[in-house]
Amino acid sequence: MTTLVRDIATLRQHVARWRGENSSVALVPTMGALHEGHLALIDIAKANAERVVVSAFVNPMQFAPNEDFRQYPRSLESDISAVEARGGHILFAPNTGEIYGEGFATRIEVGGAGEGLEANERPGFFVGVATVVAKLLLQCAPDSAVFGEKDFQQLLVVRQLVRDLDIPVRILSCPVVRDEFGLALSSRNAYLSKEQTEVARRLNVVLRETGEEISAGERIAEVLARGKSRLLQEGFDKVGYLELRDGENFDAVKTLASGGGQARLLAAVRLGSVRLIDNMPVR
Repeated sequence: MTTLVRDIATLRQHVARWRGENSSVALVPTMGALHEGHLALIDIAKANAERVVVSAFVNPMQFAPNEDFRQYPRSLESDISAVEARGGHILFAPNTGEIYGEGFATRIEVGGAGEGLEANERPGFFVGVATVVAKLLLQCAPDSAVFGEKDFQQLLVVRQLVRDLDIPVRILSCPVVRDEFGLALSSRNAYLSKEQTEVARRLNVVLRETGEEISAGERIAEVLARGKSRLLQEGFDKVGYLELRDGENFDAVKTLASGGGQARLLAAVRLGSVRLIDNMPVR
């Protein structure tokens, strides 16, 4: 049975009891509105630990004033049911005051992977992510934590955060989970109309074919320029970026030889009021 926990002290009591039983603990940080992508993270957590904590917290610090914090999907009851069905032990769902108490004034800024792309598109976003992830890791003190590769730059930011601050946790990743048409699952997909969903499903096609052209040896800059034009032709309203980055240090990849075999093609697009991101490895 899954236990709903709303405060840090109770979470720590549960974890302390598990530690007394010599049980390992995994954390799955989410913003709730759980879908199959999140549930895949829980599966990985269960495979790597005896106890699983899923957090559901819509973090105001990572939303800009013009973004969708108040409209972001929230579904606590269905989230509890989903975690229970997947075998998670705790759903940690604190309110904003529990996480950011009176007088809270600390920010964590991660350089390196936290620079460029999403950081340019959403100033302050990774400060919010790094701060809340650090707090969740300190609150739960897990052996491992699981993040999805759909937010690939965020995954690298978390890994750098943990490495730079010597936080004793193993960061695990889960490949992008997609629907039957290849669209990366996201809570924000609920904002899309039927017509927009049809367009959104072309994003992964363009990414895959662009990656294939790069792998075939075509000039990267030219392929990326064609890919951006094609995204607009497919019906996306704006291309925030389409770039090839090293999958480990996040440096820009100018030639495949410089990518160390770990290159990642990343895209951000807008469709109406909805912003979508996706990525694919390029061999």
